[in-house]
Amino acid sequence: MTKSIRILFIALLPVFLTACSTIKESVSDFMAGDEEESGIAKLVKIDHPLVIKKVWSASVGDGADGYYLKLTPAAGNGLIFAADRDGDVVALEMETGRRHWKTDTGKRLSGGPGYGQGLVLVGSRDGEVIALSDEDGEMLWTAEISSEVLAAPKADLGVVVARTVDGKVYGLDASSGQRLWVYERAVPLLTLRGTSSPQLARGLAIIGFDGGILCALDITDGSLIWERRISLPTGRTTLDRVVDIDADPIIMDGVIYVVTYQGRLAVVELDSGKIGWVRDLSSHAGIGVDDDHVYLTDEESALWALDRYTGNSVWKQDQLMGRSLTAPVSIGDYVVIGDFEGYLHWLNRKDGSLAGRVRLDRSAILATPFVINDILFAYSSDGALAGYKVQ
Repeated sequence: MTKSIRILFIALLPVFLTACSTIKESVSDFMAGDEEESGIAKLVKIDHPLVIKKVWSASVGDGADGYYLKLTPAAGNGLIFAADRDGDVVALEMETGRRHWKTDTGKRLSGGPGYGQGLVLVGSRDGEVIALSDEDGEMLWTAEISSEVLAAPKADLGVVVARTVDGKVYGLDASSGQRLWVYERAVPLLTLRGTSSPQLARGLAIIGFDGGILCALDITDGSLIWERRISLPTGRTTLDRVVDIDADPIIMDGVIYVVTYQGRLAVVELDSGKIGWVRDLSSHAGIGVDDDHVYLTDEESALWALDRYTGNSVWKQDQLMGRSLTAPVSIGDYVVIGDFEGYLHWLNRKDGSLAGRVRLDRSAILATPFVINDILFAYSSDGALAGYKVQ
């Protein structure tokens, strides 16, 4: 299998025409075969590895159930909320992993959960947003929108913001689900399967679109405040010109960090949309940010650390190439990523060297790990959820 085809089918899973229906493929099917021939890095021995303690673990149904869905858990009110494709949403106590409540929505879920305004929010493949109470899991309302929801809806200022695969963004009343506004952009003929989640801050909804456009909308009425083109489609073929923003933008200290596939990583001022430094880097998996660095998982599963203020390269880790890494997350002195075999890898923030490794599950980790109170949480595609802490 050639390098370009391997990246297309392993790292992106899959590129598709937006008119196509949901494509079911097991990640493991793509990863079958000889690792050396496919260019997948073998795991190397780590001298003096970190002692990583599992704080707790739990099972959340069937997880993504063999579909390429990033059903990333959310947290709030002392709970962690997780969902599986078959419609179950659970709330687990953050400190113990004990189940607080479980609700069967009766829907085929494809996006979420998101959290805000006391609501746990999920999206379905049939174009619905479902709101549940964070206290007891009661289904409060269901809103029908135009198409499948692959990203977590978010809520702030009494408005739920949801993104659909057909290029629309909806503002829904947080108390009733009533439609307040709709913003729409045309979708290119060929796009990656996936959308970034809305990011809400300072009364703005920051939305990354297919085609490399980043927009700021007023949360209350959906009006466009500013838009910026992060990457310009280039190349001879339609595939070469795919520059979607499928990785979630990250907002920190009034600045947005955003990356496109086959395009650029850029820093954008939240209030004005003014672009700061840019780098010619591509990512579908996503980025992470801490006080000093921006971390990026590129299309070959190399991990980059860049200076947060200049964009200059600090280090590059290429010992995990081809392992379909998640977006990175920073925790203490380390950066953590998950891979297609269910491993979590700890790297030193200072130089990117491998520091530790644990295996969450034998299925792929698609959702980006997240950190709460110095505990790292990860969720596998088969529904295994666990928290870890470095001893």
